[in-house]
Amino acid sequence: MLKRRNLSFNGDKLLFFLPLCLSFFGLLMVFNASSASALANFNDKFYFFNKQALFLILGIILFLFFCFFDYRKLKKIAFPFFMFNLLLLIIVLIPGFGREVYGGRRWLPIGSFGFQPAETIKLAMVIYLSSLLEKKKSMKSFLAVVGLVLLLVMLEPDLGTAGIITTTAFFLFFLAETPLKDIFAIILMGLATVPVLIFSSPYRRKRLIEFLSASLEKEKTSYHLKQVLIALGSGGFWGRGFGQSRQKFLFLPEAATDSIFAVIAEEFGFLGASFLIFIYIVMVVRGFNVSLSVGDFFGKMLSFGIIFFIGIQAVINFSSMVSLIPLTGVPLPFISYGGSSLLVSLTGLGILYNVSSQSNKKTR
Repeated sequence: MLKRRNLSFNGDKLLFFLPLCLSFFGLLMVFNASSASALANFNDKFYFFNKQALFLILGIILFLFFCFFDYRKLKKIAFPFFMFNLLLLIIVLIPGFGREVYGGRRWLPIGSFGFQPAETIKLAMVIYLSSLLEKKKSMKSFLAVVGLVLLLVMLEPDLGTAGIITTTAFFLFFLAETPLKDIFAIILMGLATVPVLIFSSPYRRKRLIEFLSASLEKEKTSYHLKQVLIALGSGGFWGRGFGQSRQKFLFLPEAATDSIFAVIAEEFGFLGASFLIFIYIVMVVRGFNVSLSVGDFFGKMLSFGIIFFIGIQAVINFSSMVSLIPLTGVPLPFISYGGSSLLVSLTGLGILYNVSSQSNKKTR
């Protein structure tokens, strides 16, 4: 039974309300961006909306549960939860179990739904690394954990998620006051590995070449990026107005998932898109403030890891949409269609809120 001190509502209120507001806004935008393709492909314009709504209900339940669940108890389940997710990453690669979509084997079918183990491994790895680094700061154990996860994620393949996992893990390793020689060794390994990962895959190599070519000759821009840029440009400063996007009518690929920010920018303009980015900045800054105020090592690493992987995922999505980096299959947290991402994001922010709640009590 949870102690009464864990049930008080004294955490960072913005970290409680902002994820919920973004999630409800995301549900609205998923319906807005997906209704045309849902009607064309499934003869039901509510097809994606209904699925996302179910995940949102489950996500809110998880969010509220972890808001009032003592985060320190996560240390006890850190290793088994991590191993369970590793097992799911292995199972998804087995033909007959994992579902292949667009050349990637990333989904485990559960009835009419799909579940992505690569999403939950982000949270599982943050929890486990926070526990592991509290006990020992061995580079060998760190590389073994992160390397195994990266290997399985890259076999799917999913370079975007691999990038999020790598940067989050490195960030935690750096914050754990690791010796500088180990930090530099990991940086050198990363610099040597990234080109190999890119050029060993024809698909990733093609994406990079398209991106570099587009920066020099706009006529060589890929179809997907062209449609994204058209959406961004046609939104202007004020936007076309809610529901008035033209690109969502089967012109813009992945309009409700990876490219949903383009629809938002087209309908709400530069002003609305900038406000959305500002909301993410506020949430990340508040998350970092909570992390800095935590007294115990596990809580500090846990909160830093959660807000970092959500923040870096948002940065990657925004950056790919405005052509700062090549297009990646990374969803916008809380907004994009996708149950796995939504559940992980809401669970992570629930844990972060509980960390802020416990931290506030200690300062009283």
